[in-house]
Amino acid sequence: MSSDSTLVRLLTAPARIAYRLVSLLVGVLFGLVRFVVVAVGVAIVAAVVLQAAGVAPGAVDLPGVLGGADTAPGDPNVSAYSDGDIEIDSDSVERLIHEEVNDRRAERGLDALEWNPTVASVARAHSEDMADRDYFSHTNPDGEGPFDRYREVSAGCRAYGENIALSWAGRPVERDSGAVETYETDEQLATALVEQWMNSSGHRENILRERWESGGVGVYVTAEGKVLATHNFCRGWV
Repeated sequence: MSSDSTLVRLLTAPARIAYRLVSLLVGVLFGLVRFVVVAVGVAIVAAVVLQAAGVAPGAVDLPGVLGGADTAPGDPNVSAYSDGDIEIDSDSVERLIHEEVNDRRAERGLDALEWNPTVASVARAHSEDMADRDYFSHTNPDGEGPFDRYREVSAGCRAYGENIALSWAGRPVERDSGAVETYETDEQLATALVEQWMNSSGHRENILRERWESGGVGVYVTAEGKVLATHNFCRGWV
């Protein structure tokens, strides 16, 4: 190889690297997201971390991320399960999960998450959709994921994350340890759901991620006692 050819390659290498970096950033700006999905035991859980944009806050108003509604389409508001002495109220379970997650963060010196009602609405709508259409995933049967669920709401999240979990109320559930438990109160159910997430590295990382500023929990309980829970996290633009 001639010295002139070597010189040309050396001079053009930075340009090639810069081109690849620009291509990567463009991909991020057009909604590419990274999924980390984990399934654990009989009581199933899954975790996902998404980055809506890789730019400075306010530099780009990404289409669909900053919508106008405060409530997600399909938000069922409140659901409940009742069987004899067992009474489960989804609203109560949501708040208890939020409080326990903040307790876990406080134990590690992290700031508490502010309750975000719009983020909770997005989470709640997804939990009901999973129950109604009998699937368990961050992506619905129409191929829509968390990014799509934020399109019609005013959550204002620059970065967002999602944990989901499935369990049961009023019937025996086998834990990862092999122990069998029955959740008969809102407190028992909320604690069990948080423990599922904390016992899985992907979900625990989401819960203890320092960057999150707010969050919302959406729980849907069917008449048969099936429980779907979605916990969404948010970092705002400012």
